[in-house]
Amino acid sequence: MNLEKKMNDTDIQNYLPHRYPFLLIDKILDFKKHDCLKAQKNVSNNEPFFQGHFPDHPVFPGVLILEAMAQATALLDFKSNEREKDSLLYYFVGIDKARFKKPVVPGDVMIIDVKLNHSKRDVHKFTASCMVDDSVVCTAELLGAVRAK
Repeated sequence: MNLEKKMNDTDIQNYLPHRYPFLLIDKILDFKKHDCLKAQKNVSNNEPFFQGHFPDHPVFPGVLILEAMAQATALLDFKSNEREKDSLLYYFVGIDKARFKKPVVPGDVMIIDVKLNHSKRDVHKFTASCMVDDSVVCTAELLGAVRAK
C-alpha cells in the first residue's frame, strides 16, 4: 500500500466538494501518485435513491457507479498534485466504453480502481473498473478536467 494511512471521509472532503448524499467514496484503500487509486463505497439500504430505484428490488443506479468512479479520478488528480477543492473544480467531461456487467445491491462493497492513462494540460484520461466480491460490475474510460471555480 502506498498510503501512510487509509483516507476516510473527512480526509476525502478536503479534496472533493461533494457531500451527502452525493459523496460516493467512503475510503481510499491505495494510491500511487500520478498513476492509480483504489477506493471503496459501502452500499447501504439507506441510500435515498433506493426509495424509487426500485422499491421492491433495490439496484444501485449505473450512472452513480460511473459517478463514484469519476470521483475516484478526481481524488487521484487532486491528491497527486496536492490540490484542494477551494479554488478548483474537477469536472467529469467524458465517458467511453462504459459497460455494466452485474447489478450492485444494498450490502455490497464496491471497490473502484482508476488508472491514469494520459494527461494533456489539465485534461486527463483514465481507465476505471468497479468490482464487488472479486467480480467486475462496471468498466469505463473516463475523461476529467480541472478548472478554476
